[in-house]
Amino acid sequence: MKNINNILIINYKETNNILKDSKQIIELSKEVALRSVNVVLVQRNWLLGKRIATEELKENRKANYGKEIIDKLSKELTKKYGSGFTKRNLYNYYSFYKFFPKIVHTLSAQSQRLLSWSHYRTLLQVKDEEARNWYENEARNENWSVRVLQRNISTQYYQRMLLTYNKELVKNEMIDKTKNYDTEKLEFIKSPVIAEFLGYQTNYSYTESELEQRIIDHIEEFMLELGKGYAFVGRQVRIETEKRDYFIDLVFYNYKLKRFVLIDIKTKAITYQDTGQMLMYTKMYDEYKKEKDDNPTLGIILCADTDKDVMKYVLNDNEQIFVSKYKLLLPSDKELKREIELQKVLYYESQK
Repeated sequence: MKNINNILIINYKETNNILKDSKQIIELSKEVALRSVNVVLVQRNWLLGKRIATEELKENRKANYGKEIIDKLSKELTKKYGSGFTKRNLYNYYSFYKFFPKIVHTLSAQSQRLLSWSHYRTLLQVKDEEARNWYENEARNENWSVRVLQRNISTQYYQRMLLTYNKELVKNEMIDKTKNYDTEKLEFIKSPVIAEFLGYQTNYSYTESELEQRIIDHIEEFMLELGKGYAFVGRQVRIETEKRDYFIDLVFYNYKLKRFVLIDIKTKAITYQDTGQMLMYTKMYDEYKKEKDDNPTLGIILCADTDKDVMKYVLNDNEQIFVSKYKLLLPSDKELKREIELQKVLYYESQK
């Protein structure tokens, strides 16, 4: 692998067009800078995992000591540096060190191209060492995006390649099925992990349609104007599972209900997948965010297609208790429908 510090000089090719050359220099500079950030991010996570493992060995006779380390470390680091140091992330760093104990030596030698942290986090799903090494090499050599890597792990591509007599057939099928996947070499530019590492607020506008964004903008104001105990927590709030990241459009905390309220916006009719996803969000919030004296998290799905379904509540406790106890503190169906329809009219008028 070429030394990352020399990529700009090596790849720059001067022409007779000063504008074209200037653009080339700027784009190459961005690539070098972002790849450098990725190298440091991978090193940071590996070193954190190594340090956790070292600390665990010091008191290896004590039951649950590793869990205690991560619990305490997560609280302290989150307090100082923000949301990138959840217990789940720290466990991932620990596993990263355990699964790839020699990766820093590889980096020092600059002997091969480094995958992004999102690639390595995806590889942590693969518990079999031989399979994991195979996926790592294929992802590097074939320039797989994270999405392609996740797809191939989920469909047991390695096992199928191992068992088949016609490897070209299996490989060609995989290439055909993933040809429309995003294979942008610098896909990690959009990664919230990179943004958190640099201390920036991630711009998630690329994941939103214009209509969805308009509704999100207004619903945030609408909920706060209700004056019924709502405090704004965040928008496009990231929540992680083992295999991917999800983004919740709006998160509030209601101090009268003593619960988080999650809102997701849909521009089409609500499906069972939407309600299932929101149920996952509420349960994950209950596990990772809810304090002991908080009530179960409430999820609201707002649908821009309001002919049939205006909204859907997803609650972790009894629905009848919710209706009788909390109805006065939540916006009504009519209020939400009116706000959504208003924003739809304003949006479509602005497009004419």
